[in-house]
Amino acid sequence: MNKDWFLSPSKKIKNKIIDQLKTKTLTPFPTNEKRLNIALCGLGNYAVLIAEGIQQSNYCRLSGIITGSKSKTRKWKEKFNIPDQNCYCYDNFDEIISNQNIDLIYILLPTDKHEEFVIRAAEAKKHVITEKPMATSSEACMRMIEACKRNQVQLAVGYRLRFEPYHLEIKRLGQEKIYGKIKTIEASIGYDIKSKKKNWRNDQPNVGGGPLFDLGIYCIQACRYVIGSEPINIEVISFSSKSITWKMEFPGKISTTCSCSFEKNIDHFLAVAENGTFELSPAFGYGPFKGRSSEKEFDFPITNQQQMQMDALAKVILSDEKLPRHITGNEGLKDIKIIQAVYQSIALKQKVIL
Repeated sequence: MNKDWFLSPSKKIKNKIIDQLKTKTLTPFPTNEKRLNIALCGLGNYAVLIAEGIQQSNYCRLSGIITGSKSKTRKWKEKFNIPDQNCYCYDNFDEIISNQNIDLIYILLPTDKHEEFVIRAAEAKKHVITEKPMATSSEACMRMIEACKRNQVQLAVGYRLRFEPYHLEIKRLGQEKIYGKIKTIEASIGYDIKSKKKNWRNDQPNVGGGPLFDLGIYCIQACRYVIGSEPINIEVISFSSKSITWKMEFPGKISTTCSCSFEKNIDHFLAVAENGTFELSPAFGYGPFKGRSSEKEFDFPITNQQQMQMDALAKVILSDEKLPRHITGNEGLKDIKIIQAVYQSIALKQKVIL
């Protein structure tokens, strides 16, 4: 299996991805048009990929950073030419309200910090993107949504695959019933973090939420947007602290089986319809993806997922339009409610009706 898709890539893999993306020819940005000025909050591995995507984007500019690390501040200032006045730490974060050179803040912190910093960003009158999963509870999601609504700023969740060509295709094939009604879906994602000494993603439920929050959300999202409806019941098949398998039933007796793991490398999506099948493998990582239907191989260009996500969001915000519903806080809330139902099924040891 291709291991280059890991969600928390090693430095070697991360640099390989970035080098591949830098070779992509992009349409030049018309310099007389405005870009959306973005500050990144939390400068971990994924922030590097977001920053590279912004650097290649047509409608965004990396204008600021928020971090608790003085060494990261120095490195990022130098690498991305960020002025001193646009560099913040977590303690003085709220001063960003007076900075007119920052329009949007992307929250890239561990999941348990999303609520606090989304609300602080909203109260600073900045638009916000929070990385997925949106929060560790539906109650936290609702407080985040309300804070953004109260402060009249927009809230998005970092659903990068919503803009990716292979995923747009499986969504089309499913929702348009190209091969008839879907009967079953299998979706799985996992990677082995046993060798890592410390990983906040595996601290559940307090920080990262474990594999279900960090990885299972990809399976939930894919099933929902390929089928085009919401699950009506959930039942957990097997469970441990590092691996979960569960079933979701959708209207029309559509059955889905999902798995996520921090113990093994898996990355696959398969939909079986009345008159054919379609699948991706790898399916959910940083790519490049491979996929096919029962008729043919998929052949889409390799894209910078982060660039596509950021440009799509920026174009909407720069046009003073509302973000599409499928990437807003309300979408993030739906996923968290489903995740909570999975845990409820574990606790009750039975099927949970939604």
